[in-house]
Amino acid sequence: MFDDNTPIADLLDPTYSKPKLLVVDDQPINIQVMYQIFAPDYQVFMATSGPQALAFCKENPPDLILLDVVMPEMDGFEVCTQLKTDETTRNIPVIFVTGHNDAEQETYGLDVGAVDFISKPVNPAVVRARVKTHLTLKFQSDVMRKLVFLDGLTGVYNRRYFDQQLSMEMARAVRNDSPLALIMIDVDFFKRYNDHYGHQAGDDCLRMVSSALKEGLRRPADLVARYGGEEFACILPDTDFVSAMTMAEDMELRVRSKSIAHEQSDIAKVVTVSLGVAGRGAKGSGDVMALLAQADAQLYNAKHAGRGRVCGDLIKPA
Repeated sequence: MFDDNTPIADLLDPTYSKPKLLVVDDQPINIQVMYQIFAPDYQVFMATSGPQALAFCKENPPDLILLDVVMPEMDGFEVCTQLKTDETTRNIPVIFVTGHNDAEQETYGLDVGAVDFISKPVNPAVVRARVKTHLTLKFQSDVMRKLVFLDGLTGVYNRRYFDQQLSMEMARAVRNDSPLALIMIDVDFFKRYNDHYGHQAGDDCLRMVSSALKEGLRRPADLVARYGGEEFACILPDTDFVSAMTMAEDMELRVRSKSIAHEQSDIAKVVTVSLGVAGRGAKGSGDVMALLAQADAQLYNAKHAGRGRVCGDLIKPA
């Protein structure tokens, strides 16, 4: 239904798409019952084990999970615990579905992060009502989270969200020894643009530039944020340096192709951007400030070399 790349207009439209439910149960008959209850109004996905459910949530996060407690290999409590310790899945509501009516077990389930407990055999009307309630709460939470972390002018993420995500992605890159790239972007001669065309036109220009940058993103985990003024930044998880350079060059062309008139530019008659790319390679440093400093230095190099271009380099190994 919604993820971090869902536009705010879609978040505010309850008809945007059918919510996604994941039913996790090792008994096919129980999955079939849930499917019959929810299929008319929801996208229903199924998993028959804890590991399968976790893998699904990593690739295709659902809006809500109906999770059996007693399963072989990994029980529902362990699945919920792992979901709640992962930044990408921690906000997914989990409802435990169990044949046991044990207050101690229910308390433990709520302690590990579940939002509700439903007893088997389920009452279709009750389970539908509870799922609807928790999806409504999640929808409201998604909207509020979006509003807090969005830049009011451009609609892309703001500096606060950028700082939070960069630290999180660096920690993940170090933990998994995976690549991470950062692109810093500056609109060329933007003060001249504002002085010549006016601040309203300047605001429109920033909106169009941010739109072009978003179009250049390739995966759901990639993000663009307004870093400040006419400066933007892109975080590219699991992206090697060469791929990041290619994406930056594509972004430069996308902005240029918007053909935003700029009579005061020294390098073109349209708005252009300069981009600095920094990458963390295998065994690279886990220093967020080093990555930022490298991207900023490469942005300076791009400006010094004539603007409207891309410069980049890897940060030094730890």
